[in-house]
Amino acid sequence: MKKKNKKKSRQSNFAKLSIFQPQKYKFKRSCPLSGKGAPIINYKNIKLLKKYMSENGKIMPSRITSVSQKKQRELSLSIKRARNLALI
Repeated sequence: MKKKNKKKSRQSNFAKLSIFQPQKYKFKRSCPLSGKGAPIINYKNIKLLKKYMSENGKIMPSRITSVSQKKQRELSLSIKRARNLALI
């Protein structure tokens, strides 16, 4: 009988999963700016920089864009340079 109870408990755990519950397993996406064939971050590349800025002109956080920390620093520096030179 104990074996049957274990199976029921496993099934009930799967049944408990819901969209509205906080997820235990977060899948980290790979950084779009690092890896093979990734675009180079440069203050002159306005098209790329605008992709990582909001409509108001603020830099989007890495948790939303899934950019690595190193690339996020480079990105923010490039955006600030482009702002300073009035390219954006």
